[in-house]
Amino acid sequence: MRIDLSPTSWGRVALVTVAGTAFFIAAAFFVDSFNFAPLSPEALLWAKLTDLFLPLILGGSFLFFLMWKTRQLAIAQKELSIIAATDSLTAVFNRGAFSMLVEAYLDKARSHAVAEAGALLIVDADHFKSINDRLGHDCGDQALKLIASTIRSQLHGADIVGRIGGEEFAVFLPGADATRSFLVAESIRLRIREAEFAPGGQPCPLSVSIGGVAFSGPTTYHHMFRVADRHLYKAKSNGRDQVSFESPRSRLSGEAAGTFH
Repeated sequence: MRIDLSPTSWGRVALVTVAGTAFFIAAAFFVDSFNFAPLSPEALLWAKLTDLFLPLILGGSFLFFLMWKTRQLAIAQKELSIIAATDSLTAVFNRGAFSMLVEAYLDKARSHAVAEAGALLIVDADHFKSINDRLGHDCGDQALKLIASTIRSQLHGADIVGRIGGEEFAVFLPGADATRSFLVAESIRLRIREAEFAPGGQPCPLSVSIGGVAFSGPTTYHHMFRVADRHLYKAKSNGRDQVSFESPRSRLSGEAAGTFH
């Protein structure tokens, strides 16, 4: 079993404490060994016990305290980085973190470290302004939370989702082919349309329009976003509650029934 030696792990605390204490004890014995020769057996025993327990108690306690505090600091830094990368309302990545992760994947793809394929989806809530106007912004926030959780429920593995605008989300599907990407987009659309949203007992159907693009080969986040955004506009213009999707070789459009065109 591999021991976790990350900065936030107890394994790192234990290893540094034990190794550091052993070093202190060895150093104490080495330095004091030059004084061992003239000592009586009783004095020699006392000197060795001092060389053993003094570094063990003082050095071990100091190292443990130091590493414990270092671990706490690492945990705090990790939590802060998560907070900085997360949308506070929906608990998905914010726009900056999402784009950074996508660009990092594309950089690796260009160096052939990962599959040079995948897809970007832009998911936009339909008629969201009317929800805020009719039911209030609190209900609008609840709708966004429901949409975000529904999107997450349809993703797997390394798939990521971010909130990139008021009622707009983006999904990146690393390594996915065009067929799987379209099916994920259609699944997201259907699950959101089927979701029960009834604030204050008043039913309020939700729907989303989705624009997407799959890639197979070198590309950039800016290019994919532009193409996906164009397809989102197409889905909105064609009546909303549908998916408009472009593959590397052909364009696929799925309307409310989920058909391919």
